[in-house]
Amino acid sequence: MKVALVHDWLTGMRGGERVLQSLCELFPTADLFTLIHVPGSVTPTIERLKITPSFLQYIPFIQHTYRNFLPLFPFAIGRFKLSGYDLILSSSHCVAKGITHTPETCHISYVHTPMRYAWDLYSTYLSAQKTWFTRMGMRLCMPSLRRWDVASSTRIDYWIANSCHVAERIKRLYQKEAKVIHPPVDIKGVTPSHDHDDFYLMVTALVPYKRVDIAIHTFTKLRKPLVIIGSGPDDALLRQTAGPTIKFMGWQGDDVVRTYYQRCRALVLPGLEDFGIVPVEAMAAGKAIIAYQAGGVMETVIPLSNGTQNQHPPTGILFPDQSVSSLSQAIETFEANESAFAPDAIGEHAQRFNTTVFQTHINALISQWYEEFTRNRQC
Repeated sequence: MKVALVHDWLTGMRGGERVLQSLCELFPTADLFTLIHVPGSVTPTIERLKITPSFLQYIPFIQHTYRNFLPLFPFAIGRFKLSGYDLILSSSHCVAKGITHTPETCHISYVHTPMRYAWDLYSTYLSAQKTWFTRMGMRLCMPSLRRWDVASSTRIDYWIANSCHVAERIKRLYQKEAKVIHPPVDIKGVTPSHDHDDFYLMVTALVPYKRVDIAIHTFTKLRKPLVIIGSGPDDALLRQTAGPTIKFMGWQGDDVVRTYYQRCRALVLPGLEDFGIVPVEAMAAGKAIIAYQAGGVMETVIPLSNGTQNQHPPTGILFPDQSVSSLSQAIETFEANESAFAPDAIGEHAQRFNTTVFQTHINALISQWYEEFTRNRQC
């Protein structure tokens, strides 16, 4: 079986790239197509495949400015004319799902999220643009981008969503049904920690929708220590608003991040996540999650109950509003009930989302769907 993998861009290892890595392990002889490839930015498992980038690859300094070329992404992905493949697996959070191919090819798309820029977070991304020129450009290109996004959904034979939250958005935007398979989280060998130092932790990109500002204002007001690991365009602005109890560490490697998971008191997550790999990683280390009550954490975090009995011990606190007061109340509730959060039980719960579970489920589903597609084509 000749297989093609399609991914939006290869510029670093985030959640989407972890899914792609697992697909590369399942299909090690596949060809890989992407808009942009920064050599060395992803794992050897991905790099060893034959990688074909789009024409965007040859624009000077594109690896630093590729997000500015959003209006060209549909055209660039459309320039790939994949033929001769039995199976296409697209890993998409932007335009990868819109790859063009012949009717003889089965296309299964793993969707991390419908294009955030165009839909649910359009206003957030628009307000984050620093000049009137870029804001005007975004307003002008968005109608056609949305039309393309909906039209390209017809190129997919089978849909997989990374969470029920994303499956609902796929249904709403594209009128398509999606099977939910949670993404793989690399927690092999991680053991729960029974100790902690006196700090809370965030591991996050410093971008508007992560709502790092809420955490900074909250922990500055409460005079409690918060460590923030991550980088992004909002770095300078967030540092300006932070009080003396906030510590920025910038980007850190996996080993450092794992150490901070082990030593933190709890992980804080004030943004809305489509799935959220970071909270699962923290839970594998036995740490409780304090998160905004929406999106993927509703499927991964077992909240502390209010007088009712859960079948599983709690793994976190979920707060209802993206506000300083709501997060402050959640921290107070956590500290008053800290003994209810058992590290071993939290770590055991996290193992439901490990890489082996993902690969077993997705491999079985791909096989089932490919056989069904082939059988229907022969009829």
